[in-house]
Amino acid sequence: MSDNPGTQWRRSSRSNTQGNQCVEVIVGSTVVAVRDSKDPDGPRLVFTPREWEAFVGGVKDGEFDLTA
Repeated sequence: MSDNPGTQWRRSSRSNTQGNQCVEVIVGSTVVAVRDSKDPDGPRLVFTPREWEAFVGGVKDGEFDLTA
């Protein structure tokens, strides 16, 4: 999936301690992909680096926080 040889999937630091409910990400120079660790051959969300930066920035700014 990566266009950078040797790049590996990384698990979210927010994943649970049992390791069975994890989000993994791989960052290449032209794409960023996200997958469910329970289904590594399943579907992946693919973003451009710019789209990924915008998403991460929105998360950090609370743009996607749920309200009660």
